[in-house]
Amino acid sequence: MKKIYGFAFALLLMYSYTNAQDKTIKWSGYTWNVKEPAEATGPGPNYWSGSNVWVDGSGWLHLKIAKNAATGRWECAEVASTESFGMGTYQWQIDADIDKFDKNVVLGLFDYSGTDARDEIDIEFARWGNSAYPNLNYTVYPKVGDPPRHTSYSTEFTSPNGTYTTHRFIRTPSSVTFKTLYGHLNDEPKDNLFLSKEFKSPSVSISSVNMPVLLNLWLFKGQAPTDDKPFEVVIHSFKFTAQ
Repeated sequence: MKKIYGFAFALLLMYSYTNAQDKTIKWSGYTWNVKEPAEATGPGPNYWSGSNVWVDGSGWLHLKIAKNAATGRWECAEVASTESFGMGTYQWQIDADIDKFDKNVVLGLFDYSGTDARDEIDIEFARWGNSAYPNLNYTVYPKVGDPPRHTSYSTEFTSPNGTYTTHRFIRTPSSVTFKTLYGHLNDEPKDNLFLSKEFKSPSVSISSVNMPVLLNLWLFKGQAPTDDKPFEVVIHSFKFTAQ
């Protein structure tokens, strides 16, 4: 089952960055391009709006999915760093009911080179349109030149201790290690660690290129939330520590 829907969402992770990105924001010490093409693009495909991305007075990033009253279209949110990052630790601190996401909602935290299904490392919270699927997904896409086979792991994430969670992956030349923790932490107390999962080379192809970081909130296959309500996620911070 995991292989089936893993392949399905891999095919849907088709990103188009050919459209001009006019809006930028400053957040967490970096500059970010805001995705707002005129037409529907991947992933999804979906429509995207710069109005669904903002930084509040506390310096926290908001990503929102909402229906445009004028067009009747659901619009999503995405930002991409103007800076590229290599080996090191990538960390996001989130405030959201991640375990209560609608089955059509996807939150992605990842780095991506711009080549579909290549040189990409993902943390995604999604059920891919099926409420029976586990909601926490780690994926490593191979570097260019290796066989086009991604490696993924999925499990059911629950958050009984509130909406604050921390998510990391550590890139080295020979491995990617994912970590999901309860609370907003820069260390790793044993009691707060929900999961740690390592993917190792050579059985897993590990990218060696520097890549931008992206965050997006979108709808699987462009399908509206089942409750037909807008949805918002708050990301307190992104932090990169070079290896």
